[in-house]
Amino acid sequence: MADEDELREQFTEAFEGADYPISSPMDLVPALPNGPGTKFESGDFSMTAMELNTKLSGGDFPYENVDSFVDDVMEQLKEKDEI
Repeated sequence: MADEDELREQFTEAFEGADYPISSPMDLVPALPNGPGTKFESGDFSMTAMELNTKLSGGDFPYENVDSFVDDVMEQLKEKDEI
């Protein structure tokens, strides 16, 4: 089972360097330490940023800050029973 707090921290660290507000997933790529291959892992959860993008519904862009983006990512992962 994934630790939601640990994942939230990983997402925040990876995405906080983006130039907010962001209007598409492509706005996040320059902020990622390993680009689309940046991996997020906790417990039995393991997904790259590229895989994450394909699992999510596209989001509610634009996002004004990292917290609102990460909140949406976490909510969508829960809804899809990924975490």
